[in-house]
Amino acid sequence: MSLAQQFAAYSQWRLAIIAATERFRQWLIEQDLSDAQAELRLSRLEERIREDKLNVAFVAEFSRGKSELINSIFFATYGSRVLPSSAGRTTMCPTELLYVADRPPAIDLLSIQTRGGNTSVSEYKQSPDAWQRILLDIHSAKTMQNALRQVSEVIRVPADEAGRLGFTVDATEVGAFHVGEDGLVEIPRWRHAIINFPHPLLEQGLVILDTPGLNAIGTEPELTLSLLPNAHAVLFILAADTGVTQSDMLIWQEHIASNHGARGRLVVLNKIDGLWDELKRETEISAEIARQVKTCADILGILETRVFPVSAQKGLVAKINQDADLLEKSRLPELEAALSDELIPAKHDIVRDDTQSEFWEIHQHIRGLLEVRRANLGEQIAELSDLRGKNRGVVEYMMGKIKVEKEEFDTGLQHYHAVRSVFSTLTNKLFAHLGVKPLRRLTEKTRQTMLDATFSRQISRAIRTFFQEVQADLKKSNAEITEIRNMMDAVYKRLHVEHGLKLTTPVNFSLVVYEKEIHRLQTWCNTHLNTAVQFVTHEKKNIAHKFFEEIAMQSQKIFTRANWDVESWLKIIMGPVETQVREHQLHLKRRLDSIQRIHEAADTLEERINELGAMQDDLQQQIRSLDAIAKAMQILMGRSRNSRRKTGDGKATDADAPQI
Repeated sequence: MSLAQQFAAYSQWRLAIIAATERFRQWLIEQDLSDAQAELRLSRLEERIREDKLNVAFVAEFSRGKSELINSIFFATYGSRVLPSSAGRTTMCPTELLYVADRPPAIDLLSIQTRGGNTSVSEYKQSPDAWQRILLDIHSAKTMQNALRQVSEVIRVPADEAGRLGFTVDATEVGAFHVGEDGLVEIPRWRHAIINFPHPLLEQGLVILDTPGLNAIGTEPELTLSLLPNAHAVLFILAADTGVTQSDMLIWQEHIASNHGARGRLVVLNKIDGLWDELKRETEISAEIARQVKTCADILGILETRVFPVSAQKGLVAKINQDADLLEKSRLPELEAALSDELIPAKHDIVRDDTQSEFWEIHQHIRGLLEVRRANLGEQIAELSDLRGKNRGVVEYMMGKIKVEKEEFDTGLQHYHAVRSVFSTLTNKLFAHLGVKPLRRLTEKTRQTMLDATFSRQISRAIRTFFQEVQADLKKSNAEITEIRNMMDAVYKRLHVEHGLKLTTPVNFSLVVYEKEIHRLQTWCNTHLNTAVQFVTHEKKNIAHKFFEEIAMQSQKIFTRANWDVESWLKIIMGPVETQVREHQLHLKRRLDSIQRIHEAADTLEERINELGAMQDDLQQQIRSLDAIAKAMQILMGRSRNSRRKTGDGKATDADAPQI
């Protein structure tokens, strides 16, 4: 199965998950079991899955055939090159290829001059007016190619202007920008490009990130601190004739090896057709390619199985001309298979785990609620059954007993309300440390300290202090999260012991993942910003500017995500208590109402017992329906991307998929 077919199967599975989640949500509403918490969580889950993206980044120095590789893997069905591919530099700025249905096919270009401010690319994405839009004629390949060449445009500016925009100007440093004979420096015209293109894979959620070479990749912090580390797969492209050059090694060490785990990181040894020689036997050519693969793997410090020799150009030609022999010789199918095996299962696992976590917690909450109702009904039926043949005095005694229970529970609620007050206080303390506003104040204070500094060591100390305070806030927040969790654990146990409420152990939560992200930022800062070389070669205002743009902005993003997750956790941990308390109150009221109705002879004892029995049957049917939903969802969750049944003609079918 090709990458396109694998991705299409994954997308269909994802749509099935969305449909199943929506049916579950509707069932809860129809059964009058939905509440604000469940509605919010299921809506957010559907939104996350619907907006789910598969991000694949292509990284290479110029003239490695990166754009041609993208064409051959994703766009061969168009019968020609979609992305411009020619000798020299065809991508001068980070370029995202994606599809958003409510936008026209177009290229949105962000001017390089925006780097002079403190606004990140992600913030500019919220301001459409800041971008220059060029509409695409998707029916004309030539017109599209001409439009897409915009991403390779450059401008020439004075050296100080290049420095102000964050480009290193140094004639001796590899990857630096150089002053030409006219005294000007050639830099990219655009800071970022977004191509909205209605390709089938892009429509299903694929996002392709095409990056510039070393002389531009390190100048955009969002690329190195966010886009590349968060990509689900990174393809690092080398040229078969040159192997790993000095600039290739710099890209690998600074932007790939340090930012990505082993999974999802592939090395492509492109242009092996340059090693094809009619005067050599096939075995000799294969041996030469194998030697180059081994050499590259040894230099990069990875397994040979992570290096894939291909000819993107011949693979593209073979696909367009439907030449199976040439396609096999290009070795492109081997790379596509590896990419499928790396990318699809990893993303499948992420979506499955996320869905299971949300669905099963809601399912357990609802099932627990139904079990409580069933137990309560059983208790009422048993109580009323015991009244058969009893006199009025016994009925009055039972009524008094229930009143006492209700009063005791209402008195116990005073402790619950006190806990609510403490919970609110601890939550406020938590957000005082984890809030984005305090972080912004710390950021501004740090930047001002750096601007006021006289010596480089003062700047370095300000940066260290920033990270120390951020890490301290995260540790304090973690301690408060632990305190809240322990308090709620005690509340759960007390309500269970004193009133029989069935509450499971509170959900655990930790900020460790965010602590690791801050540590990664600090490591990057100590390598690229807080160094003696930077202090010597850059003015302090430029360092302060880079700190604000690169470190502070990413820290704010981390804290924003942490805040969102903490808010969700707080709702999850308090929600079951509120539901169970409300349900127990209703249960006591129903018991009292039943006894009073019998006492007042509003209806007969047997009629009430039969009425409660019918309610119990309905409740049992709800539990069976909920269990059926859970079983169907479990089957759907466990369905792998290769589990689609084959029909007699070899086509895949979803006929055996469970319907929730």
